Formats: sequence, structure tokens, C-alpha cells
Amino acid sequence: MSGVKRSGASGAVTIGVLALQGDVREHLEALRRHGLRGVEVKTREGLAGVDGLIIPGGESTTVAKLLERFGLREPLVERIRAGMPTWGTCMGMIVLAKEVVGLPDQPTLGVLDVTVRRNAFGRQVESAEVPLRIAALGPQAFPGVFIRAPWVERAGEGVEVLCSLEGKGVMVRQGNILGTSFHPELTRDGRIHAWFAQWCGRVKNAA
Repeated sequence: MSGVKRSGASGAVTIGVLALQGDVREHLEALRRHGLRGVEVKTREGLAGVDGLIIPGGESTTVAKLLERFGLREPLVERIRAGMPTWGTCMGMIVLAKEVVGLPDQPTLGVLDVTVRRNAFGRQVESAEVPLRIAALGPQAFPGVFIRAPWVERAGEGVEVLCSLEGKGVMVRQGNILGTSFHPELTRDGRIHAWFAQWCGRVKNAA
């Protein structure tokens, strides 16, 4: 993530935002604000046309059910496993996760080898902005907006914890998959969106 540019980093890259439920508009606005191209994804055809995908915050059980209803679950898993950069924020990280604490029947995509706990932080950061030190972003703290946020209770082999809060992972990466417990789309800081776009561009150009 070092050397992240704030805009113009993506070239012709198109970033999809899964538009079934949740903070879709906020992510699209964050991308636009920093000179990046974002589009809604609701269909297989839409998914096929993007270079990377953001799964926004919302309600994880609802989104998992809608993925099945819209016939998107299997195509999405296939694209992720084929290397498409994919970023889940808050609920989106839960949808990507392999396991959810205390909810063995919670439907997920199971592509990110972590165990997450829903609504984990309790009242002190149930809804709060916390300055986060993310070494890969440089010395300036990132404004971490937490809203009934999950945390990573277990990170599997190959999962890099990029940021922790209270000893629990809140930003992780495994290969082409990124997960954040917090909501960068609700801030004016575009560093993570810009980095994600650069990452999508590198994968696209290498194909």
C-alpha cells in the first residue's frame, strides 16, 4: 500500500460495488470523489464486467440470501478464486469469511480464511471513529469508522493482519481478498479506495 495516490490511480479500471443491500451509494461516491470509476453490480453480466469488487456494509444474512436469489453466489466465488481483487467492509468481511463465531449456520462465501465475531466491540466502539495506525498507509492515522463492527478472532495461515484494535484484527488480507471491520467509505480519506484501485489495475494489466 505504500506510495498510495489519492486519485487517478486506476486508469481504465472499473470497480464494482455489490448493489444488493447496504452502503452501496457511499462506496460509489467515495470512488467518484477520488477520481475512480465505480459501478453497481447486481447481475452475472455486471460482475463479469468489473476488475474488482467491493462488498459493502449492511446485513450479512440478507446479502447472503440475495446472492443465492440473484444467482450470483457461484459466479462470485469463481471470480474470487480466479484472482479478482475483492474487498469486504464490515458486513462484507463477514460474507467473505470462512466462519462466524456462534453462528455455524450463517451463510458465507467461505473464501477468506478467518473466523469473525459479529457486533464484537460492544458499546465503547459500537458506533465510533477511532484513529487507526496502518503501517502500509504511512504515518498518518486512518479514521476508522466502526458501526456495530465485527472483529477477526482467528486468522488462518496466509492471512496478513494489517491493522488491529484492542488486540483483534480489523483489517486483513489474504491473497486477492481484503477485509475491513470499519467503513472507509464514510470518511473523506480515500487512501484505501485508491490502493484497492491500484491493486485492481495491477491484476488487470498482468492478465
